[in-house]
Amino acid sequence: MSRPATFVPPPGARAYSLRTARGEFAVVDAPVAVGVEPRGVALLLPGFTGSKEDFNPLHVPLAERGYRTVAVDGRGQYESDGPERDESAYAQEELARDVLAQAEALGHPVHLLGHSLGGQISRAAVLIDHTPFLSLTLMASGPAQISASQQERVKLLRDALAVMSMAQVWATIQAMETPEETETPSLDGGLDERDDLRRRWLGTKPAQLLATGRQLCTEPDRIAELASVPLPFHVLSGSQDDTWPLPLLDDMALRLKARRTVIDGAEHSPNTDRPLATARAIAGFWDDSTAGA
Repeated sequence: MSRPATFVPPPGARAYSLRTARGEFAVVDAPVAVGVEPRGVALLLPGFTGSKEDFNPLHVPLAERGYRTVAVDGRGQYESDGPERDESAYAQEELARDVLAQAEALGHPVHLLGHSLGGQISRAAVLIDHTPFLSLTLMASGPAQISASQQERVKLLRDALAVMSMAQVWATIQAMETPEETETPSLDGGLDERDDLRRRWLGTKPAQLLATGRQLCTEPDRIAELASVPLPFHVLSGSQDDTWPLPLLDDMALRLKARRTVIDGAEHSPNTDRPLATARAIAGFWDDSTAGA
C-alpha cells in the first residue's frame, strides 16, 4: 500500500513559479540540506494525473545526500497553466521542449527523472537535446505504450471527458471506487489527501489529459534511439507494476545498458510507496554517474 504523501512542501522547500523561455511552471524547489556538500541539481517530472507533489517524500532524503531537487507541474498540469481545449499544445514534442526550457532556467546541467508519463516526456526531451542533462532516470516508465488494462482505463477517462466536466468526472470516479481504491484514485496514485486530490484534478486541463492519455496508449518504442545518446541511464521500478510489466522494464534496461533498480514492496509509485529506499537508489545512481566528472 502507498504511504500518504502531503501536498505541503517539506521543510526548507519552496513552492513558486519558475520562469522560462516557454512560460511559467509551478515547482517545488528543495535545497541541499544545511551542512551537506552540494552534489548536483535534479529536475523531477510527474506522471499522468499526477503533479509535483508526488515527489514530496523524496525531497528531504535527497537533500540529505547533497541534491537540490526541483519537481515541476508540466504544462496544463495542476498549478501550471495551459489551454483548456487545444490538445495540440500538449503534443509530446511541445512538452519535451518545455522540459528543455525548465532545465535552461535552472542554469546548469541537471539530473533528469521522469515518473511514468513523465519518463516518456523526459525521453523525448533527451532525444531532442541531451546536453542540458547529466543523467536520465526512468521511474516506473516503460519502452512503449501502457498495458492493455491501463489503456482501457485511459479510454474510459477520455470517453467521460467527452461528455462531462472535470467536476462531474471526479464525482463519478469517487462514486464508482471502493474504499480501498479511493486511496489511490489516479493512474500514478500515491497521494490520499482527498481535498488536495480534488483540487489537483480540477486544476488540470482536460486537453492535457486527453492528449497525454492518447500518447500513453500509442507511444512507440524509441529505446534504440535513446541507447545511442551518451548519458548514464537508470531504470527504477517497484517490484510490481501493472502499467508496464517488470519483464518489459528489465529488457529496456538491458537495451539501454542502464542501471536497474527494483524497490521491494513498491508498486507503480515507488516515490510514495517506499520513498527512503527509492531516494537511496536514486542518489546512489546520481553519485556514480558523476563520479570523476
